[in-house]
Amino acid sequence: MRVLAVGAHPDDIEILCAGTLAKYAQRGDEVFMCCATDGAAGHMLIPPDELKVIREQEACRSAEVIGAQIMFLEEDDEFLFHDRPTRLKFIDMIRWADPQVIITHTPDDYHPDHRACSELVFGASFVSTLPNIKTDHEAQEGIAALFYMDTLAGARFEPDLYVDVTETYETKRQMLNCHASQVKWLKDHDNIDIHEFIDGVAAMRGLQCGVELAEGFKAAWVWPRISPERLLP
Repeated sequence: MRVLAVGAHPDDIEILCAGTLAKYAQRGDEVFMCCATDGAAGHMLIPPDELKVIREQEACRSAEVIGAQIMFLEEDDEFLFHDRPTRLKFIDMIRWADPQVIITHTPDDYHPDHRACSELVFGASFVSTLPNIKTDHEAQEGIAALFYMDTLAGARFEPDLYVDVTETYETKRQMLNCHASQVKWLKDHDNIDIHEFIDGVAAMRGLQCGVELAEGFKAAWVWPRISPERLLP
């Protein structure tokens, strides 16, 4: 199977669903990752032009941990909007990955870039199947199943699906550790230790579904994305 995870910023995927991506990769599925923005606003000291390069390098190292392919759409950090040019970028990105499963932000997340990314993925993943809409890559043959990943701290998110990530959790931490610039940024800006942060959420989701550590998801339960199959690992 081909699986695509789309995050608004270069570390969102690692924080919210990397254990699940590692599980897909472990069983032999092809994993694709996409960062919608350049992450250039995410530091107290490093200037944007320099930070953009650093964050792309960090994301590439993270993807290498599980052998994932990665794409950067390079939209401006903090200014991701659902307009025609950006939708076309998202359509082409989805066609590039040609996934059966897409994972992205929930529409009701705290960050405006996360919300915009969710809306863009929802729209583009339908339009990506329409051959009359032209981009660099050919139209997909079928509409991918769509899953929304958890929010930061699990706020206002009630999963209806869980993935046991107990065995792949160290891989998740390894992927997140690649984002060294953000470990400091999140401490300075939000006063959180991101490692303790993800540990707490994973333990909470694990308690909810009866395992040690888990990641929570919601499915986009709309026709024609509904499948009788279990598509999460």
